[in-house]
Formats: sequence, C-alpha cells, structure tokens
Amino acid sequence: MLASLAKSIFGSANDRYVAKLGKIVETINSHEPTISAMSDDELRGQTERFRQRLGDGTKLDDLIPEAFATVREAAKRTLGQRHYDVQMIGGIALHRGEIAEMRTGEGKTLVATLATYLNALPGKGVHVVTVNDYLAKRDAEWMGQVYTFLGMTVGVIVPNLSDHERRDAYNSDITYATNNELGFDYLRDNMKYTRAQMVQRPFNFAIVDEVDSILIDEARTPLIISGPTDDKSELYMGVDAIVKQFVEADYEKDEKQRSIVLTEEGTEKAERMLETAGLIEGQNLYDIANTQVVHHLNQALKANKMFKRDIDYIVKDDKVIIIDEFTGRMMDGRRWSDGLHQAVEAKEGVQIEPENQTLASITFQNYFRMYPKLSGMTGTAATEAPEFFDIYRMNVVTIPTNVPVQRQDDDDEFYKNITDKFGAIAKEIKERQSKGQPVLVGTVSIEKSEMLSEYLDKEGIQHSVLNARFHESEAHIVAQAGRIGMVTIATNMAGRGTDIKLGGNLEFRVEDELKEMPEGPEREKAIERIDAEIEAEKQKVLEAGGLYVLGTERHESRRIDNQLRGRSGRQGDPGLSRFYLSLDDDLLRIFGPQTAFARLMNKNLEDGEAIVSPWISKAIETAQKKVEARNYDVRKQVVEFDDVMNDQRKVIYEQRAEIMDADNVSDVVEDFRAETIQGLVMASCPEATYPEQWDVEGLKDSIREVLDLDPPVDEWLTEEAVDQEMIIERLGSLAAEKMAVKTGMVEPERWIEVEKNVLLQNLDHHWKEHLATLDALRQVIHLRSYAQKKPIDEYKQEAFLLFERLLITIREDVTRLLMRAQVQFEEPVQMTPAGAFALPDFITHHIDPLSGDDDSADFDAGGTLLSNLPPLHSPQPSLPDRLADGETIVAPASRNAPCPCGSGQKYKHCHGQAA
Repeated sequence: MLASLAKSIFGSANDRYVAKLGKIVETINSHEPTISAMSDDELRGQTERFRQRLGDGTKLDDLIPEAFATVREAAKRTLGQRHYDVQMIGGIALHRGEIAEMRTGEGKTLVATLATYLNALPGKGVHVVTVNDYLAKRDAEWMGQVYTFLGMTVGVIVPNLSDHERRDAYNSDITYATNNELGFDYLRDNMKYTRAQMVQRPFNFAIVDEVDSILIDEARTPLIISGPTDDKSELYMGVDAIVKQFVEADYEKDEKQRSIVLTEEGTEKAERMLETAGLIEGQNLYDIANTQVVHHLNQALKANKMFKRDIDYIVKDDKVIIIDEFTGRMMDGRRWSDGLHQAVEAKEGVQIEPENQTLASITFQNYFRMYPKLSGMTGTAATEAPEFFDIYRMNVVTIPTNVPVQRQDDDDEFYKNITDKFGAIAKEIKERQSKGQPVLVGTVSIEKSEMLSEYLDKEGIQHSVLNARFHESEAHIVAQAGRIGMVTIATNMAGRGTDIKLGGNLEFRVEDELKEMPEGPEREKAIERIDAEIEAEKQKVLEAGGLYVLGTERHESRRIDNQLRGRSGRQGDPGLSRFYLSLDDDLLRIFGPQTAFARLMNKNLEDGEAIVSPWISKAIETAQKKVEARNYDVRKQVVEFDDVMNDQRKVIYEQRAEIMDADNVSDVVEDFRAETIQGLVMASCPEATYPEQWDVEGLKDSIREVLDLDPPVDEWLTEEAVDQEMIIERLGSLAAEKMAVKTGMVEPERWIEVEKNVLLQNLDHHWKEHLATLDALRQVIHLRSYAQKKPIDEYKQEAFLLFERLLITIREDVTRLLMRAQVQFEEPVQMTPAGAFALPDFITHHIDPLSGDDDSADFDAGGTLLSNLPPLHSPQPSLPDRLADGETIVAPASRNAPCPCGSGQKYKHCHGQAA
C-alpha cells in the first residue's frame, strides 16, 4: 500500500528516469534554431566536424544534443518527418544500450536513426537488426536517405549476396541485416581459411528491432550450419509405416512438455513389427545394436502424433516447411535437427533429404552478447524485463506515447466451445463491417485462420487472410487494413513492419494503383486524388470507432497479445480490442483443465452463451504467466548449456584467427610435436615407475604410428641414465631432423601455407566431431538427475574432459600428418579457356537451417566465389578431413616457375604477386 502511494506521488522508477532524459531533450531542442538555419552542405559537414571532435578526445555522450538535432533536421529535409520529443528520449535510451519500449505507430524505425548515426561516427560500424529481409531492405532504403544525406555509407545484408558484396556492406558505416544473416556470416567467417575471405569486422554496436521477438522468442533455437550425412530414406519410410499403425493406447503424450513415449504394450507391438520388417537385430528393441532404430522410432512417433500439418509446418512444392510458432511465418530452408525433419517428410510422403551433421552453431544469446554495446526496441518488452536483464544486461525503458492512447480494451468473452466462439466472432465482424469499422482479426495458427475464413465466407463477409502462405504480399495487405469495412485475418502481427493507418496507406495505394503511370503532372494529380480519398475515408473510419482488434485466442505469451492490441489506437486514434476464448483453445486445454474455473465453465455454460468477466481475464493472464515462466526456464537452460560450448568455441575460433594471422606457424607446429612426443612417452612410461615396468612395445608402436620413426629404443633402455626425459629429448631431435629434411625440399613460404592448411583443416575436422559428441552428450545428460546429480554441472565436467581430449587429438593428428606425409610438387595452376581458375576441390556443402539459403555452392571452407578469387593465386593445398598413412601433401609449384599466362615472366613477378 505504501509502495503504491509513493508511486502515485513520485511516479515509478521508469517515470523518473524518463523525466531525467527529458532534460537532455530540452538541450537538443535548444540547438534546433541554429541547425535549421544551416544550408544542406553545412548540415552535411556536421559529420566531419563531429568526427574531428571525437579524434580530439570528445566523448560520444557529449555529442548527443548536437548530433540528435542534426539527424532531426536531416530527417525533416529528406523524409519530411520531424522526430517528436518522445522519440528523442527513445534515441537516448538506445544509445545507452537499453531497450526502448514504444507502442506501435510511435515511429521506432525513425527513432533508430538517432542512436545509429551517433554510434556510427567513430567509424567502427553499427548493425541495425530486423526480423525479415523485407524490413532490412525497406529500412536501409528509407532511413538510408538520412544517413547518405549526412555523408555516411549504408549497407544491407540479404540472402544470396557474394562474399565481396557482404564485405562491402559490413564495411559501411551502417549495416541493416536480419539476425539470421548476421549469425550465419559469423559462423561462416570462422570456417574460412584466410582473413581476406572473412566478411565481418569486429563487433561494435547493434540495435535490434522487435528485440523481444529476436532475443527471446527465437532464442530457443540455435543457429546451425550443417553438412549432409548418409542417406537413410528407406529406414525413415519403414519406421513411419509402422508408427502409422499405432493407436492411442500404444503411447503416452504430454503436450505441456512436447514429449511422447511408447507404453509397454506399444514397445512390444513395435518390436514385433520391426522384427517382421527386418529393421532390428534380434528381438529386443533396446539392444545396443538397435540404438539408431530406437532413435528413429521416437522421432517418427513425435512427427506423426505430436506435430500437426498447417500448425507446426506446411507442405509446399513437395517440401515440408516449418512454421514459426511465434510469427506464423514460413521458415523456408530451416530444418528440424536430429532426424525429426526427415521423419515429418516420411509422414507426408515427400522427398526425404539427408540428415545433416553440425559443422558450426551458436545461440542468439551468445551471438548478440559479443557486441560491446547492444540495445533494442519493441512495442512489448516490459513483461520480459527480468529476462532481458539476466541474460543481456539490458534495462527496459517504457517511452510515453506522443499522444495519449484512446483505445478501449474490453474484457474477454468466454464461450463453451470453438463452434460457439467462431459463430459469435463471425456475427460480431458482420455487424462491425456493416458500420464501416475496419476489423483486424488475430489467430494463433494457419489452421485457425483458415477455419475462421470459412465461417466468414458462409456469412458472405469479404476479408483478406494474412498468414505464412501469403507472406510475400503481407505488407500490402497490412497497409490497407484500416480502410472502411476492411476485415483482415492475421496469424501474428509481430514484426509486420507496416503501420495500419486509418483510411488506408498512401504509399502502398500509389504503388498498387499507379504502377504503370509515368512521372509527370497526371501522376501528381492522381496522387492528390488518392490522398484526398484517404483523408475522407479516415474521417468515416474515425466516426465508426477506429480499428477494431479482435483476438480469436490468447497466445502463450502476453507480449504477443499486446502486439496485436497495439495495432489499434495509433497516434491517439480511437480504437477497440477484445479477445474471444473457449475451453477448446490450446492455452486452456493444455494449461487450464485442472482449474476449478475451467470445470465450472464446462458444467454451467449453455451452448452459444457467453461470459464476460474481468475475473476470467485475470485467470487467463495467470495461465500465461505460468507458460512464460516455463518458456523462460527452457531458454535459460539453452543458454546455460550453450555457455559451456561457447567458452570452447571462443578458444577454437581464437586459435583459428591466430593461425590465419600468423606469418609463420612453425613454432605452433613444433610445440604440437613436442607435446605429442611427451604425451606418447608418458603414456607408455608413466612417472614414478621403473624401466622394467614400461610398455616398450606400445611405445615403439606409437612412435611408428605417429612419428613415422623407428629409433633404437631397446638400446636406449640399456643405458644407465635412461629416463623419460632422455627418451623425449632424443625423439624430439630425431623428429626435428626428419622435418628439416622434408622442409628443405620446399620454399619456406610454401611450407608455411602447407602447415597452415594442415592446422586449420584438422582443427575444423575435430571441432565438427566434438560438436556431434556434445550434442549426443546433451541429449542423455538429463538422465544423471536420477542419480541426484545436476545435469548442467555434469555436462560442464564431461564437456571439459572432452575438450581436453580434443586438444590432445588435434596435436597428435597434426604431428602425424606432417611427419608421415610425403612432399611433392604440382604443376603451376592451369588456366581454363575462359582465363579463370578451376575451383578448389574442398568446397563445403551445407544448408543454413534458419536463413533459408541452400549454400551448396558456398565455398566457405577453403575458397571464395569464382568472381572473388585473387588473380591467378595458387589454390591452397586441398586436404581431406584426415589423411591415411602414406598419402601426399601437395605443395604448390615454385614461384620462380614461368607464369602460366604466357607472359614470359616468372610467376612471382606476374600473377603470383598476390600470393
């Protein structure tokens, strides 16, 4: 009570903070007359003046008033938009590395220009992160006018760019990109073989649009780059045919935990059917030999009995495409891991693509925490403020609206079943449409949106459906959702990126209606006519009550409900929002059946009868809070486990970078050899033991296998002063002599290239295998909880031991390769008739599961696109993942050889200069 009294007198902590920022806005406004009086050239010159001041020691914070006033003036001159004072407050919050929570229609896109420009002044680059490619391109072109006017460069990262184009975009002052593209570029960069092939530069500052969608909703799924493994199509189809014969008594399903397991009867039935089909060895399903079949059986069970078509995925063009549960969008190209996607493909009878093996992965949490400064903006962040602070150390600042909100939020209407609910919704929409009031209907899945669409068709109600099937035209549908009598059904409104303006959107109407009309007086008249029509229509919509947002179901997260609601009441417009619920809704069916409230409603509610009560809305909100807390635990667990891998990932990636940057890696190779020799000797000749106790034969075998040497170990053992150190020293000398002879056959600079390639390719091969091992470990580590052990602690301990073993294996393998391999020369690289080089033969094949790109022609693991190859640079020696004994390392030909271009000059003086 005292707290609420204090809050009413002094305001909340957020109110006091915003008031403090308001004083900085007053200073910004005081610069406006001076800045407004500048000519375009003078205003453009501000950027250079600011940079000079930064060079002289001025702090970035000290430039806020003038820099923000400069951006405001540039926006007025280029976009015809002047930042409101509340937008200035949002800009300061972004600059300080905080989350600006601003309602829909408050101009977040424009707000970002303030902090982006200021933080781009030092020249280290600023990333503006959007939720889809359309918004990245749109914002880069739209807001790019402000930046280019002020003399800054703007880049945009979208799929299917070459490395050269990506590098140019990242080297711009400001880069617009999606979270997926940024994350995948980071992973791909750490699979490259030279610095010159990498596209990103060191991280500086990022502003994340729709920060809750990217850093929370999408944070449960890590980014993965993977490569295909063996084809197991027949196994998938065989297991799928068996699972399709199961009935409900054969399995237990837990929708809360999204898990499904066979019952005892189901297991016996599966064993008999699998044995008949010849898919298992013996009669026991759980024999060690049948581990893989059990795994595929479980995935097929999940695919058939848990995953639903048109909710979790759709089938389009003979492909299974995942539906994002939060945005309702198609995640084209993304694939479920661990054989689940193949199980769904078998279920739907489409072509089964091979499983993938992880080559590199990272979570969004760990990717974005690499930025020294990170900020974000969204309409809904306050409900997740603790999570933002716990994981990202970002505070949420709620920015007041420019004009007070006029929207009315009605209590929920509750019905007994979905039929009654949809009937009432159709009746309500028909009534609103007859008055001319536009209605935006929010659904939770494609299935529900199409079901509602059928109801509206029966009632003769004209409407548009916006879901993952038609997201190509979504911006145009959303833009006109505020017109008279318009009814729009949307799967989800997060990150749609287009304002719903009452009366319609001028920009999109001009684009749709005047596409063919050339520039000139006629076009100008037509634009004026459309503008007048929109203004007249807006008045009628205002009289009808503004935009009516109708939710057909509560989402698991209150944020997504608020995002839908926020589409109404933009910039002080009137509006209305209401949710229609039933006991058939997923949220209540899964999380509410045990409540007294649900039982009471089911018992006492008549067919077609509705209940409206703030108590019901409160109960639903409590259920949502429980789900949010559970989802937070899931995400927290993801980041806890990934933190373990992240520490190891940093070590491996730093080691790769050091190898690429080094002029000479001989010291590293020598250290590896010395440590390997010491390890071999100590393994066979442990400390504190006598020579008689040593495993001499084992030592000789190890020396032959790893070092390709046959030293007189037996003679050494007859000497009085024999000990482990003496053997280590003599083996080191023999190995060094052998390597000296080998390296003497090759020019030093060429041998350095060979050593670098051996190091990098071994590092990559073993890291890939290590990732697979950690994935397997993670899937079973929870079983340790039955022994009263904490899985995360056990995982950390096991992962550390595995990583130690990884480093030892890399050292041994590099030493073995270089000691055993023979060296020969290859002919100078031959030009093709077109004057280009044959491509390197170590191309990686992988699919980016979240970006949707099939990178089968991606040369990340060792080369670049053909157009980006340096002129006649000899390709790096191509090594398979591991060389068998006696295989050959190929060193490029002498740089003193004649150049293959036919100039008559030596290669090093002609096309070999870049080498």
